[in-house]
Amino acid sequence: MSDTGKKTVLVVDDEADVRKFLQAALIEAGFEVITAEDGFQALERVKQQVPDLISLDLVMPKKSGAKFYRDLTRNKQWAKIPIIIVTGHARDDVGKADLRELTMSGPGIYLEKPVKPDNYVAAVKQILGLDTTKDEQTLAEQVRLQNDLKNIIDDADPATLRALKDLIGKKLKG
Repeated sequence: MSDTGKKTVLVVDDEADVRKFLQAALIEAGFEVITAEDGFQALERVKQQVPDLISLDLVMPKKSGAKFYRDLTRNKQWAKIPIIIVTGHARDDVGKADLRELTMSGPGIYLEKPVKPDNYVAAVKQILGLDTTKDEQTLAEQVRLQNDLKNIIDDADPATLRALKDLIGKKLKG
């Protein structure tokens, strides 16, 4: 367990098992954790206690992560809360547009489900500016680079994708 200064993270996810998994990883790392199962409940939690960071799922019934984020940014104090997106819909039609909107307008860091707990905790610590181990720094950098590459790939034309595939293939072989 590391010193997180008892930072509080709000975990918002409609899937109970994912919420519990992320909560357990954060508690193990020394964080205080509050949870919500949709955007409506998340807004109530923020009103009760402003967290240091929000871990946000995108696709949820009742109120999506994107709608919650838009509501959050209407309040000057809440708009400053850092957000990490944790989603299983980064590449599909259900969540792709929302993810692009959110990563372009604010939270640039996202993880795709299934999430590795070490990557998740490292990314949270880095976003909060907490002390990280060398391994955590490496994991957080890996998450950032993967996000950057995924965004490049999403916008690439077929010729660029072929060139990128060939380049990566050569690097892995050689």
